[in-house]
Amino acid sequence: MSSAKEESIKSVVDPATGEFKRPAAQFRKFISSEPGAEFPPEKGRYHLYISYACPWAHRTLIVQKLKGLEDIISFTSVHWYMDLGGVSWRFVTLDENLPGENVVPDPINGVQNIRELYLLADPNYSGRFSVPVLWDKKLKTIVNNESSEIIRMLNTEFDGLLGEESRGVNLVPQELREKIDETNAWIYDDLNNGVYKSGVALTQEAYEKAVTAVFNSLDRIEDLLQHTSEPYLLGSQLTEVDVRLYPTIVRFDIVYVTLFKTNLKTIRDGYPNIHRWLQHLYWDIPAFNETTNVEHIKKHYFKSLAPINPDGIVPLGPLPDIREK
Repeated sequence: MSSAKEESIKSVVDPATGEFKRPAAQFRKFISSEPGAEFPPEKGRYHLYISYACPWAHRTLIVQKLKGLEDIISFTSVHWYMDLGGVSWRFVTLDENLPGENVVPDPINGVQNIRELYLLADPNYSGRFSVPVLWDKKLKTIVNNESSEIIRMLNTEFDGLLGEESRGVNLVPQELREKIDETNAWIYDDLNNGVYKSGVALTQEAYEKAVTAVFNSLDRIEDLLQHTSEPYLLGSQLTEVDVRLYPTIVRFDIVYVTLFKTNLKTIRDGYPNIHRWLQHLYWDIPAFNETTNVEHIKKHYFKSLAPINPDGIVPLGPLPDIREK
């Protein structure tokens, strides 16, 4: 008989092909500065629930810091452990001391886990209990749980509450919008989500299809960076493309190569231009460094995903986690 954790993995895999299919997020409201908006931008009204381990949540925390929103939108991180087939992510208890800023019991609603948070917003909710969650403290509900939409809101909708320097940070400038959307699309499908397709594939064919797409995508990114003297994927300006790619790349060597069998090459030894890009973001820009918590990342993947790592053994390497420049 399959365990609840095994069934949780199988529930997101196409039984006909063995391929991973990520379920869509279900809370899709928007914070908007337009007059009469249901969720207007207000200081102190919204709260981000994140996990330092989760790459989708990681991108929202990066943008919160890049935009200088720390005093406008608060956040709490859950424990690194995710209970597959159960309550999903839980909050730490008062007697636990985990590394990272705001890894504390839920200070807003007093719930024990993310499942309780979703049911507080909608008692009839029956979807996945995922992070990130953008929470409205005034209406006591979830505004949005789709990371790509949350970071777009953070990028623009609070600008009226920010100083000139923070308003000047625009990760999706109009002149690059089309290129950003186009690049995000193939990076998401083949790489951000592609590593998961590789890791939880249930057939050899599904695995090989996914892992080939992962490395084709990395080859394409390496080529982009090789043919420019600029530091970022789309030129001289840091954009949303860099923000969305970083959480996958920073996890690649330390988790995905081993656990998800994306082991044709490593970033550090197989992709020199991507590696330099990663080192620049991590070592030179605090919003990336300060939000990257390797202990949460490694323990989450290797201990939570029991169906593909039953003994929960966490590898010691690679060392260092991220090479110095």
